[in-house]
Amino acid sequence: MKYVVLVAADPRGWVEATPEERQATMEAHTAFERAVARSGRKLSGAALAGADTATTLRAPDGEWAVTDGPFVELAEQIGGFYLVELPDLDAAIGACRELPRSYAVEIRPVIDIEGYDPA
Repeated sequence: MKYVVLVAADPRGWVEATPEERQATMEAHTAFERAVARSGRKLSGAALAGADTATTLRAPDGEWAVTDGPFVELAEQIGGFYLVELPDLDAAIGACRELPRSYAVEIRPVIDIEGYDPA
């Protein structure tokens, strides 16, 4: 089963973190990746630029409107993601327990849509 793991945190956390706190955060990500590797595999992952760099597209009236900035203002913002392949949700939850506890972590199954080839 494929899962997208979205990690959200207060963006000030990294900026205000001490070198030791940053090192602990990086070690937690390494522990997560090791946990994934034990029962599955990491397919992709990346840190994301700040939400202030986002561009949002919406078509409330049928025409696309492009705006700068995030969808909504939140204290926590999506800061990165992993695409992992693991046997089940329990394995995904177990691996995510290795991520920094300051994060909010959302796990979503990846679904296949008949007739759509994302490649």
